[in-house]
Parts: sequence; structure tokens; C-alpha cells
Amino acid sequence: MKRAGKLTALTDAEDFRCRVLAWYDAHARDLPWRKSPDPYRVWISEIMLQQTRVAAVIKHYHAFLRRFPSVRKLASARESSLLAAWSGLGYYRRARMLRAAAKVIVRDFGGKFPENSEGWRELPGIGRYTAAAIASIAFGEPVAVVDGNVERVLQRVCGKYLAIEEFWRAAQDLLDRGRPGDFNQAMMELGATVCTPRTPACLMCPVVGLCATRGELAGVTKKALQKKRETHYALDFRSGNGAGSQVFLVQRPRDASLMPGMWELPEIPGPGNRAKLAFTVKHSITVTDYTVRVWLETMPATARGRWFAASQFSKIALTGLAGKILRTAGLLQKAEKAGIQSRAPRDRSQSRIQPQAQLIYNKKPKNVGGTSP
Repeated sequence: MKRAGKLTALTDAEDFRCRVLAWYDAHARDLPWRKSPDPYRVWISEIMLQQTRVAAVIKHYHAFLRRFPSVRKLASARESSLLAAWSGLGYYRRARMLRAAAKVIVRDFGGKFPENSEGWRELPGIGRYTAAAIASIAFGEPVAVVDGNVERVLQRVCGKYLAIEEFWRAAQDLLDRGRPGDFNQAMMELGATVCTPRTPACLMCPVVGLCATRGELAGVTKKALQKKRETHYALDFRSGNGAGSQVFLVQRPRDASLMPGMWELPEIPGPGNRAKLAFTVKHSITVTDYTVRVWLETMPATARGRWFAASQFSKIALTGLAGKILRTAGLLQKAEKAGIQSRAPRDRSQSRIQPQAQLIYNKKPKNVGGTSP
């Protein structure tokens, strides 16, 4: 077979399409949003998958659809309910734009979805990639997608760095017009599972014979080093039976640049004189790795916040870190045992629980500051 550094010949391009689609038909991951080309489900999955790992999306996808099974339900949802359902996925602006787009679809188009990428790009929160993905998968429009995975495959096959418009032209030239949605998903799948950023599995690649690089492209810029930071949070706790335990939470400002209006534990500059360390968790946000110290500390009567029972956690928009802390403290488990489905993240792999955490369960009830739920 001819090895090409650039897929310009029709025979090479056709060979490439056939090999990629045959590989996808045999090896595609069994993902829930691939069960149906329903545009609503495709749209929800594409928004969730932006900057979020597939494993994290799978946890939330079915629960979100149960809560908002149609575009009309989503359009009429309260923002607090939407953010509670989105809790754990991060980048909450996506959820707000999702609701804004649903309102436009219901109000201006009678609940009918656009059938081409141009129509989708007119909606809030929909960019070039997302519009092309939805239109090709749900409606069969012959338009290519370019995300990080597709960029990597194209660069290695061509053997050179490409400008952004070159990526889109190359992807469109290679697109299988008979199965555009499947081909787009196949290219993304290839980049995600075989042509990976580090140590690509070239021997398993269906197009290795057409690849100019057959491995990592030389001169790739190294990933920026993660920043390290330590933060402190107060856990003010009232014990109770089952889901009756209560925790004092504060709401982030509505105009905050990150996670506006969401609920979290009070952040403190450091432990007070009587504070006891409950436990430590690790948490990462983009390029920063946090070491989070959680202290058993009584908030002053003047503190602005609210007491929430564990039974309310699934109904409020918790930050991802708040969910992690409450789970480590055992409070979300109490809610689940009482028959309440929690939507907070289940990440305990990075938590380091210290013996002092047992103090949480022995702490006596008290009444201080804040507003009762």
C-alpha cells in the first residue's frame, strides 16, 4: 500500500474512509448517546462531553434525561434545578446556555430542532464543532467535525502541523458523505482510544499504512505544569438521623466568574483556635491542583448562609468540591440510604480521610447563626 504524507489522491482518501468506518463498526464503544440519533439526546451528550471525560458524562447522562426528558421540560426548568442536575460535570455555563437554547427552540421554532449546522449555530452556546456534530449525527448532514482528537489524527496522518482552517478543509475532504455522522464519531473515537496524545497504539490503528508519522509528531509542546494551592473550608455540622443531618452552606455570588449562584462550604483563611481537622481531599480545577483542608468549626452567628438537610442535597446546585467534601464526610451516603438519589460526584479515589473525621459523627447538635432551611 502507498504510504502518503498527504491524503490527496482519491484512492487514498477512499481507502482511509473504508478502513476507519470498518474499524468503528467493529470497535466503537457502547455509549448511551449512540443508541439513538434523536437530536435532543445527541445535543445533550455533545454539550456534556465538552471538556469533560466520557466516564463522568455517563454517570450523569441518564439521570439528566430522566429529569428533563424533552426540550420543553428543559426550557421550563428552574435554573437551580438545572444546576443541581448538572452538579459534578463542571463548566456550569454550558448548562445555562443549554437552557437558553431550549427556550429559543420552544419559543421561536415550536419545539422543532434545526436540521442543519447553520441553524444550530444560531442557538446560544452552540459553536462550529457542536453544530456540525449534531447535524451530522442526528440529521445526516455531510459536514465534518474537528475537535482535539480529530486534529491529532489529521496531523499525524499528514505528518505536519496544520492551521485551524486546514484542519476543517482536510476533515471535510476525507468525510464519508454516505455515513457522515458515523464517520465523524469514528474519527473522534480513533483519536480518543488509539491515536492518543501519548504513546499511541499504532499497531492497532486501521490507517497506520497511510500515516506519515506512525507515532507522536515531533516538537509537540509540553503540557503546562499544574499549579499547587492549599485551601481551607469549615464544616459546621448538626447531627441527625438518616438524611436529617444538616450542614451550613454559603452561596457563591450571582456575578461570580466561576460557578455563580452555587452552594459550597464556607471557605476560611485557616483554622480557628478550636477547629479540629476532619480530613483532607485533593481537588483539581483546570491547571490547579488543590489540597483542601476541611475543619470542624462553628460558624459565627453573623455568618451569611443556610442550613441544609442531607435530604436537600440533590435539589440544590452544589459545587463539585462541596459534593466531594460532603461525600467524604459520609453525609451524601446518609441521604442515599434514606432513598434519596444524590447527583454529587463519587470521587473518593483522591481523598485521604484522617482519623479526626470520626469527630463529625460524634459532634453534638447546636443552633447557631444562619437561616433555617
